[in-house]
Amino acid sequence: MTFPVIGVVGGGQLARMMAPAATALGFELRVLAEGDDVSAVAAVSTSPVGDYKDLQTLVDFAQGLDVLTFDHEHVPTDHLRALQEAGVNVQPGPDALVHAQDKLVMRAAIDRLELPNPAWASVDNVADLVSFGDATGWPVVLKTPRGGYDGKGVRVINSAEEAAGTEDWFQAMSPLLAEAKVEFTRELSALVARTPDGEARAWPVVHTIQVNGVCDEVIAPALDIPVEVAAAAEDAALRIAGELGVTGVLAVEMFETPGVGAGFLINELAMRPHNTGHWTQDGAVTSQFEQHLRAILNLPLGATDALAPVTVMKNFLGGGNQDLYSAYPLALASEPAAKVHCYGKSVRPGRKIGHVNLIGASTADVDSVRRRATMVANIIRDGRAAADEAPHTFEETA
Repeated sequence: MTFPVIGVVGGGQLARMMAPAATALGFELRVLAEGDDVSAVAAVSTSPVGDYKDLQTLVDFAQGLDVLTFDHEHVPTDHLRALQEAGVNVQPGPDALVHAQDKLVMRAAIDRLELPNPAWASVDNVADLVSFGDATGWPVVLKTPRGGYDGKGVRVINSAEEAAGTEDWFQAMSPLLAEAKVEFTRELSALVARTPDGEARAWPVVHTIQVNGVCDEVIAPALDIPVEVAAAAEDAALRIAGELGVTGVLAVEMFETPGVGAGFLINELAMRPHNTGHWTQDGAVTSQFEQHLRAILNLPLGATDALAPVTVMKNFLGGGNQDLYSAYPLALASEPAAKVHCYGKSVRPGRKIGHVNLIGASTADVDSVRRRATMVANIIRDGRAAADEAPHTFEETA
């Protein structure tokens, strides 16, 4: 028996970080890259460049693969169904993946499963949006059902007067998704993985901190979360995976709402390794990248136990330092326990270019772990240590 060949559509950092897991297990990884300079190309020897929106390109890429999976959710659903009908092993399949591709489909499914959902509506025009806002109360959140990520495709509308300024969005795409703006204390993420045969495992629920719509930090596990809320959040993610037929990794992003309903509301779904799961590379027995490969191949799943009482993942975005490696001596010396993961991307302001993982010996150390992880990330981003890098306690914000 030969080892399997896995194809990944999309050449971003998620595909890049699948490569070490594939190599360790002896699998061959191939990537359909958007260009010859994208993140995964340097890590994966077979990385043809092609347009994932072109069906023939996908068909050609799928030749010789044992399974096809994804770095992102943007492949047209109809193309995935055509691949499936042609005998390609697509994981996750299009009937599941559409719930991560289309937020209107996702909201309807969460309602159908009777899981905690914010008030929402499909709105075809400005008048529909105003009616929704008047009924639920302003402000409301307007989202494009497809194509949005990292805060893109999201607008907060504060009044009926402000809603009038959304006409361009409706002209570009209709219907749109309107949601009641949720009052929450922090954001959570429940990460699970499931095989085609139905085996499923969950990692601990984590606390995620967003800045300008982009994941900035993850604290794993989420501290001071009631046991029953953590269990319900984990159960909700496992139920979504099972009921929707998800295979591979599923991230369920949530708003924590203490004392209201189940204690959380579901925000969004992602059916692939996810930024909120990067902590598992150094903080869990099995990383999300290895688990995703195991799951899509229908192999037994790995243990998801945390390796430390607390792990912090800190993203770093493009900043003033173009020569990231020049900052490594200072960054690595500043915190020898830090694990740096750099994505091999060119530096642009606000672009995700890497992250730092750091574990702590006790939950009481969380502020120190956050400070030290941030210090390493900031040195790489800026090329120098900040003048005010003295220890201090971070304020937790949602």
